[in-house]
Amino acid sequence: MANIKSAKKRIKVIETKTLRNRMIKSALKTAIKKFEVAITSGNAEEAKTTFVGAVKALDMAASKGVVHKNKAARSKSRLSAKLKSLTA
Repeated sequence: MANIKSAKKRIKVIETKTLRNRMIKSALKTAIKKFEVAITSGNAEEAKTTFVGAVKALDMAASKGVVHKNKAARSKSRLSAKLKSLTA
C-alpha cells in the first residue's frame, strides 16, 4: 500500500478512470451485440437503428481513449459491410 499522499491520490484516480473505462467498454460491447443479433435475425430496419447506436458507441469509446481510433474505424467498417450485405 502506498504511504505517500500523492500516490494514494493516484490510486483513487486510477480506480475512478478504470470504472469509467469499464462502463464505456461494456456499453460498446452491448451495442455491437444488439447489432449482431439484428443482423442474424435478418431484420433490416432494426439493424439500421442499432448500427447507428453501435457507431456512436465506437466513436465515443475512441474519443475517450478506451479503444484506439484505428480499431474503432476498422470495427465501423466491418459493421457497415455486414449491414450492406444484409440489405443487398
